[in-house]
Amino acid sequence: MASPLPDFCEQPNPKVLCEFRKTQTFRDPKRIQHGFVTAAEKRALVWLAERTPAWVSPDHLTLLGFGAQVMAGISYALATRNRLWLLGVIGFLALNWLGDSLDGTLARVRHCQRPRYGFYVDHMLDSLGGLCLMGGLALSGYMHPYLALGLLVAFLLLSIQSYLATYTMGEFHLSFWSFGPTELRILLAIGNLALFYHPMILGGRYRLFDVGGIMGLLGMTVMLLFFTARNTRRLYMEERLP
Repeated sequence: MASPLPDFCEQPNPKVLCEFRKTQTFRDPKRIQHGFVTAAEKRALVWLAERTPAWVSPDHLTLLGFGAQVMAGISYALATRNRLWLLGVIGFLALNWLGDSLDGTLARVRHCQRPRYGFYVDHMLDSLGGLCLMGGLALSGYMHPYLALGLLVAFLLLSIQSYLATYTMGEFHLSFWSFGPTELRILLAIGNLALFYHPMILGGRYRLFDVGGIMGLLGMTVMLLFFTARNTRRLYMEERLP
């Protein structure tokens, strides 16, 4: 079987491969988001983007979102000494939403999209930020470290599933069963308020975030299995062998 032109060029002449790829048009995947607050969030983001100072770039907002997520993880770790840091987490989650959600909207409003660069950088930083956030929770004493690790693994597996679906089907799902990043931030912020006042529940026998974390892990596992099975079936039906 003959090799495709990119594969043929890659070994003997990388420069030819580079020139070939420059002629290919990157297809921005269809973005699908049906969260509980999606409609209101989109209106708010466009309003903010139209009023963002010219000196603020999408890259600035991306760095803001990443830095805020790192600080949220650090705040969890510091909450072992002072519970007030739990309230700090809420503030950093708000900044994370602002940076992570507004960067793409600002690029679209200003017509300066860089779809490949944006997709790659944004989601690499999301993964690193998730590592910092779960690492902070693991060190906080408010959640068992193994449970925090399990949530991190589930998050990364869901992310991998989403990226593979984007590549193979051209659809980038930003939410699952009406829950997207913004809804999860809201839930985590509410959980932090509850944690501040009631770190132990059920007669003081269980940590609040252990119970919530187990429920979250089960939900993410069900989502992963469901969407993996659904997408596998869809791709199988679209590429059935004769």
